[in-house]
Amino acid sequence: MTTRFLAVIPARGGSKGVPRKNIKLLAEKPLIAWTIEAAKKSKYITTTIVSTDDEEIYAVAKEYGAEVPFMRPAHLAADDTPGVAPILHAIEQCPGYDYVVVLQPTSPLRTTEDIDGAIEKILENELAFCVSVVEATQSPYWMYTFKEHGVMQPLIDTPLVVRRQDLPKAYILNGAIYVAKVEELKKTKNFLTPTTIAYEMPEERSFDIDVERDFFVCEWMMKGFI
Repeated sequence: MTTRFLAVIPARGGSKGVPRKNIKLLAEKPLIAWTIEAAKKSKYITTTIVSTDDEEIYAVAKEYGAEVPFMRPAHLAADDTPGVAPILHAIEQCPGYDYVVVLQPTSPLRTTEDIDGAIEKILENELAFCVSVVEATQSPYWMYTFKEHGVMQPLIDTPLVVRRQDLPKAYILNGAIYVAKVEELKKTKNFLTPTTIAYEMPEERSFDIDVERDFFVCEWMMKGFI
């Protein structure tokens, strides 16, 4: 039996940092189009859908070849809605898939090869969860919190290491790809579990668009100026 993968691109209409962010033009295409096109080229993904509460996003998603089989309820598109809630809603609305692949539209530099690489990693290791990460540019071993009167306290209580090359590597989520077995995600309601495996991506493909200037920076990266 063929393993079925459902790609879910969550894209609500409201955006505080950049109004209408998900359909704002980036290099002459709506931001969300870059993710739709990458997903549709995957050799594993069976169906690519967009979960949205917005009619304009609905129209753009359809234009670029994604399916929009339902409109997301307003209570799942609020500022304080947990990120996994729309995904759980999507897999309820679209049954019959073995895995869900969540692709945030704010990661336009993520490639089809990255998507397939994360899927292959979860299949090869026979695990239930995989998330994309990037090596942290700032080491947590050199970070501090403040105690009373502003006295510095190391965030991680370890012997002081002076040379950067002697520090352990640290990684952070880049928000580009989340893969999970559908039935396991229903149980955990979280992609981060004790057995979640990482798919490492390079910094140049881990760019996440959050504020207005990110559009300009990302476009320059696409053109090879950065």
